Amino acid sequence: MPFTHRLIVALVLATATAAFAAPTGTAQQSLSAQCANRETPPPPVDTSEQPAPGQKVSPLDVPEKPVGGDRLGECGLILPPNSAQPPSGNTAATWLLADMDSGAVIAAYDPHGRQRPASVMKVLLALVVTKELRGDMVVTASAEDTQQECTCVGLRDGGQYTVRQLLHGLLLTSGNDVAHTLARQLGGVPNAVRKMNAMARELGALDTRAVTPSGLDGPGTSTSAYDVALIFRAAMKYDEFASAIKLKQSQFPGRNGGTIMLTNDNRLLANYDGAIGGKTGFTDDAQHTYVGAAERNGRRLVVVLLRGQQTPTHITTQASKLLDYGFAMGPGGVGKLVDGAPQPKPKTASTQDSNANEVAAPGDNANGRPAPTMFGTVGLPITAVAGVGLLAAVFLFIRNKRAKAARARRQAAQAAQGA
Repeated sequence: MPFTHRLIVALVLATATAAFAAPTGTAQQSLSAQCANRETPPPPVDTSEQPAPGQKVSPLDVPEKPVGGDRLGECGLILPPNSAQPPSGNTAATWLLADMDSGAVIAAYDPHGRQRPASVMKVLLALVVTKELRGDMVVTASAEDTQQECTCVGLRDGGQYTVRQLLHGLLLTSGNDVAHTLARQLGGVPNAVRKMNAMARELGALDTRAVTPSGLDGPGTSTSAYDVALIFRAAMKYDEFASAIKLKQSQFPGRNGGTIMLTNDNRLLANYDGAIGGKTGFTDDAQHTYVGAAERNGRRLVVVLLRGQQTPTHITTQASKLLDYGFAMGPGGVGKLVDGAPQPKPKTASTQDSNANEVAAPGDNANGRPAPTMFGTVGLPITAVAGVGLLAAVFLFIRNKRAKAARARRQAAQAAQGA
């Protein structure tokens, strides 16, 4: 093939590649537009999330690629090939089933759709507490602790409790007074929330933003079914948490002396064979939320339901049906619970120097936005137009060259006839 022809073929292939390869950033933005809750939860129904005067709350960045696998970026039902349909009666706006040991996501519905956590956020607080505070450490409750918006265990101003007892009050009966007390031990509420968010980022829970230690709604609160499963799986690796979350009852110091009995509000413990723990939640904005786990024949599954309803069946009944469904499925999956935050690509020295004064957001590049692709959103049409122009120039060059050759042949023939 002549060189000029080879050049044309190469240019056509290059232009076609540039024109039809979908830039990753653009594709993700399109996906965000299609998925109603890709960036934020649904609008609030009350004023609990109204920012304070002068406060601006931006949505969390959407990772360039879905954490845990490409399929987990889908908004609808996600199943392995040839799988049975999940049980009916599930009212959750988003849910997920995963193997706690292998991390395989078995099935899901809009797993990265952002919702509000309500009290399942207490699992993240408990994880930070378990990592930082000894179970036998004695804590004194304050008047401020006793004045939190309830549900409350009933702490007494000046009362003394071990961290272990407070964890029981946090996880069994969802005490918001206990959450405030534990947050103070982590350096105060703002510092505790910072630690919770740092832990979420470390785990790869990039849809999650804690704004209160208890999970009460506030400006910018966010999580996802995927993230809740990720956080619960991490917390269950700590004996202090795992032993507390599975208790059906626990004795607790009474407000007026003596002891009271805390009863776990997770109905799965009493009603599902093999249940090993879970956490419920509810606010007007979040609706009903739930995370729970069970073990059967050496296999442990975790189930998460967010923005569910209690009718026609209780949300823990809905969870138990999903667990049955998961245990009946094979070991294959549609994604994975990651073992840590996705690592950014290394930058060149020049890029590092130019961005030295910028702070990177988790899952994004240094300026807090998706890293630019090879062509970007503007460069793609420019590249295509330039390619077409170059093709036209090459075509004209070849046509002119052939015309000159033809003229030369005619002149030579005429000269031969004249001779």
